[in-house]
Amino acid sequence: MLSTTLLQSLLLVAGANLALGNPVWARSIGAPEHIEVLKMRASTSVNPDSVSNTKCIDPSVDIDFHDQNVAELGICGGIAGTIQKCGGAPESTTGTSGTAEFKLNAATSGATINISKGRWEQCIRAARAVCPTGSMSGTCAGGASEGDVDFTLDNP
Repeated sequence: MLSTTLLQSLLLVAGANLALGNPVWARSIGAPEHIEVLKMRASTSVNPDSVSNTKCIDPSVDIDFHDQNVAELGICGGIAGTIQKCGGAPESTTGTSGTAEFKLNAATSGATINISKGRWEQCIRAARAVCPTGSMSGTCAGGASEGDVDFTLDNP
């Protein structure tokens, strides 16, 4: 068992780190906001086959999680709410919010984007499983009138 003095010392050190606003754990694994995002991502199912060619462009690029979500639903003029597919059959589209911008292109020349919201969200979850932070690119399986959809996520 820990002695009372040792336990008090451990609590004192932990309390001092928290009071200084720079706890040891935050320096080694990230800020509390990043920890929460990782917890949320870990609790969702991921289909690794929904994305290919995933590339982590620059892990240090600061992309706010909320901005990413808003930009994710901003493609095709907006696919939030009850909208289930990209409308208008564009060959390319963007979704932008604050620190995040998605750019999508049909991978096959002449094809148009008709990706469903579910397929798009699954693709991005799978890509973030490979590249948890920063800018990235990849190819969503399907989602075009012919073939796949290429995407990049970066700062606008």
